[in-house]
Amino acid sequence: MALIVNHSLGMKKGKIAAQVAHGAVSATLKANPELLEAWFAGGQAKVTLKGTDDEQLLYLHEKAKLAGLNSCIIRDAGRTQIPSGSLTVVAIGPALKKELNQITGGMKLL
Repeated sequence: MALIVNHSLGMKKGKIAAQVAHGAVSATLKANPELLEAWFAGGQAKVTLKGTDDEQLLYLHEKAKLAGLNSCIIRDAGRTQIPSGSLTVVAIGPALKKELNQITGGMKLL
């Protein structure tokens, strides 16, 4: 699973952790059962990546969808640090590493 964080929002570490968790849970709940079973058996690998802005996150989400991968957009409720509706995370997967690399290859770790 790849979790791409919107770095342009300037979220603090705790906020990032919460938003990434929302992404991981949402993607897991929407995953194909067979892929999910294999992902659980393989150790539930996750990578958190630094996204630049809304535009990049939406592009990656669409690219993942076109490739047939599960992808979830996470938007904040706006109760603390950032405005309501802010695009915070895109979660892609669970998927094979090679499939994720086709979408997120070359991105920097957060």
